[in-house]
Amino acid sequence: MHSLIMDISQLILAIILVIAILLQQKGSGMGAAFGGSSNVYSTKRGADKILHNATIVISILFFGLSLARLLF
Repeated sequence: MHSLIMDISQLILAIILVIAILLQQKGSGMGAAFGGSSNVYSTKRGADKILHNATIVISILFFGLSLARLLF
């Protein structure tokens, strides 16, 4: 039972992490290499900042759960 809960939790975190990564704006990307944008350093504001921080938290939780499954 304990393993099933951890499996489901890890699957849900993985899906949420993929969605959070795909929702983030790509910024300039390769366009900057060809003169598309001169703004190298940009600050994140509003929803971008919340999504960025949420991605970090979700990835830490996913990594922690993976380590816990490995150890227990």
